[in-house]
Amino acid sequence: MMKELNFPFDGKDIIRRRLAFRKQLLSDGSVRIKKRIAVLGGSTTNHIVSALELFLLNFGIEPEFYQSEYNQFYEDAVFGDPQLDSFDPDIIYIHTTSRNLTMLPESPAESREKVQQRLNDQFAYFRQVWDSLKQRFSCPVIQNNFELPLFRRTGSFDVWSRTGHAAFIQKMNVMLSDYALNTKGFYIHDINYLSSVCGLANWHDAEAWYLYKYAMNTNVIPDLAYSLACIIKSIYGKNHKVIDLDLDNTLWGGVIGDDGQEGIEIGQETAVGQAFSEFQSFIKGYKDYGVLLAVCSKNDEENALLGLNHPCGVLKPSDFVSIKANWEPKDRNIAETADDLSLGLDSFVFIDDNPAECAIVEGQLPMVRTINLSNVHEAMYQLSRSGLFEVTSISDDDMRRSEMYAANAQRAAQRKSFESYEDYLISLEMTAVICDFKPVYIQRITQLTNKSNQFNLTTRRYNEEEIQQVSTSPDHICICGRLLDKFGDNGIVSVIIGKCSDKLLDIELWLMSCRVLKRDMEIAMLDELVRLSKEKGIERINGFYFKTLKNSLVAELYGSFGFTLDERNDNGDSVWHLDITNYVNQNKVIKIIDKEIQNEQK
Repeated sequence: MMKELNFPFDGKDIIRRRLAFRKQLLSDGSVRIKKRIAVLGGSTTNHIVSALELFLLNFGIEPEFYQSEYNQFYEDAVFGDPQLDSFDPDIIYIHTTSRNLTMLPESPAESREKVQQRLNDQFAYFRQVWDSLKQRFSCPVIQNNFELPLFRRTGSFDVWSRTGHAAFIQKMNVMLSDYALNTKGFYIHDINYLSSVCGLANWHDAEAWYLYKYAMNTNVIPDLAYSLACIIKSIYGKNHKVIDLDLDNTLWGGVIGDDGQEGIEIGQETAVGQAFSEFQSFIKGYKDYGVLLAVCSKNDEENALLGLNHPCGVLKPSDFVSIKANWEPKDRNIAETADDLSLGLDSFVFIDDNPAECAIVEGQLPMVRTINLSNVHEAMYQLSRSGLFEVTSISDDDMRRSEMYAANAQRAAQRKSFESYEDYLISLEMTAVICDFKPVYIQRITQLTNKSNQFNLTTRRYNEEEIQQVSTSPDHICICGRLLDKFGDNGIVSVIIGKCSDKLLDIELWLMSCRVLKRDMEIAMLDELVRLSKEKGIERINGFYFKTLKNSLVAELYGSFGFTLDERNDNGDSVWHLDITNYVNQNKVIKIIDKEIQNEQK
């Protein structure tokens, strides 16, 4: 990744060096997913698209853009545009601002009923845009909410009076939020917050509007583009997953080895202690959204645990999926943690108060994002604005992720006591529920299709509407697998989508979560795919492997299952087939729960 495009960045420098940055990104050899993004603007969007491209390239997404003509977002959406239709976007961004609110109250004499009708009509205007787009395109839609005005005739009264413009805008934002909460594939881009954090006086620029029809100061366009890019990369599973933390002067004030448990500052007794308590609470909140927490500290483990068990501490040892407290180099410990968790190093964010340690990690592990904690509020601000853990959906599995990875650590510890790997697998007492795409699993399945990279044979990405469509298609076999063992429930961990044609089935998608690698779940999934294929009269299954930088793990997977290699291209892609007429089930260690028990669990 290009450090100049990581938050915090110099927006003016990005605007000035945009072409050089773009050339460097496109020539760096990175393999990126390609996405078509339609930008429907209520104002001029050229500079926004230019900055957005840079941030998306830096996040591993190569965009192609369609832009509506100036202030033609409504016409393009409602009446259609042949160019937009042929573009067939993967995602649509509607860039409107408070300047596009045309039904604001005009007089303090207007009645409550009149103002409410204005709100309803304004909301209906935008909803017509969203509904029209949804009918024509099965893709995510991102909509700006609305920033507050810079000028107020009546001071603070404007925000709580019946006809105040600020009051109208805030109510409109609530209506947008309610719609988003109840509409799949619809996301709010919070420029109300962004304009506030940038400062309304810096955000609004009348000259930029009158001369160029830019709805905000050009200096804040990189901030807007970065914020938008964070939503898009979250939709496509490009989030970080782990916060790896130092301890001394990072989670508490002082050095536990020198000061002892009673000497470190955490809790409400001192101002420093209060700050670190707030930081610990802030970090623990990430765990509730599925972010994994780990410790990487130069410390004796006994002292580290003593500090984490401080009676006033918020974070306890049980909140962490990995605690590495030793005197090894921190980059080595982070790499070992990544290996233990079966996660890529690009999933990690490392926080340390020592700038030298951050520099070493950056030098040895450039894919790891580092945050130097000069003070806790600055670190919290960087985490907030960086969008590293941007949330666009939250599933039950997300909220249980830390528990699942902690159970994985227990499994890894148990594995060391067995000489035979098969005996180890049998000892886990694994059971699997393998079923079709039930509505309760759709959100998790969508997440997996966009996040899984290592065990992913075709790396096709689907949005939620596409998953729903394929799940009801009579021409497809869609199965997902949920794996349980004596240590806990791993949740939905594997997905297969196959397309039927006469007596053939093409595997369009086969993926599995990295947290259950080498557990034979893939074999259980294949057995069930074959069974369902035979029920449909299928005689042959075709498998496809499309090589990426991250999925070499499964390059020979089909061969290990007995598939025959039909073709291997110079780029590493391959095509395989399996005649299933005489197929014999291969799973020996996972008990498949029957349908009656499946239904009980629903």
